[in-house]
Amino acid sequence: MNLNDDKEDFFDEEIVKEEKKIKEPEYSPEDPRYWEQPESEFEHLKPLDPRTRNHWWMWLVAAGVVLVIFLVCYFRYFNPYVEESSQYGYVENIERRGLLFKTYEGVILPYKEVMDTTRVYREDFVFTAVPSVAAKLRRMQYANMPVRVVYEKYHATLPWRGDSRIVVIRVDSVDPSRILPPEFKPEVLRDVR
Repeated sequence: MNLNDDKEDFFDEEIVKEEKKIKEPEYSPEDPRYWEQPESEFEHLKPLDPRTRNHWWMWLVAAGVVLVIFLVCYFRYFNPYVEESSQYGYVENIERRGLLFKTYEGVILPYKEVMDTTRVYREDFVFTAVPSVAAKLRRMQYANMPVRVVYEKYHATLPWRGDSRIVVIRVDSVDPSRILPPEFKPEVLRDVR
C-alpha cells in the first residue's frame, strides 16, 4: 500500500474464489417438469429459435409467389384471349421460317378490305398457322381461292408457336358470292346467278 494515499489498493486484497453456480437443467416442453419451472423475467426477450420460428409463413408466401407466377405465365402465354374468331380473304403468302423452331407464317388480304373501295386499305392479316392448316392454305394460295380462317389470339408470342400472336387453327374454302353484301359483290359473280 502506498503511504501517500489512503485508498486501498486493489491488488493487495485477498483473492476470494467465487463459488460456481450449478446450472439447473433445462427441460423440454414434452417433460412434465418443464411446466413446473419458474418462468424467467427475461424469457420474453430471448430470440426465437430459428428452427422453430414460423416456417409455415415462409412456405405459404413461397407457395403464393409460385402460384402467382404460374397464373401470370399461363394467362399471358398459354391461354388465348380471343378464340374461334374468323377472317375472310385471299392468301397472299405462306412460308416456313425460323432458326431453331420452324413455324409457318402467312399473310391474308382481308376480303372486305380488297372489295371495299370507299375506305382506305388498312392492313394485312398477319398470322402463324399450325402445320396441318399451312398445307391447305398453300393449296388455296396457288388456286387463288378466297378462304375463311378461324384463329386464336394470344397476349404474347412463344418461339415454338411463331412470330405472330394470331394462330390460325382451321381453314375453309368460301364462296365469294356469300361473303359480301350485294352492292360490294364483284361484277363477274353477279352474272353467275
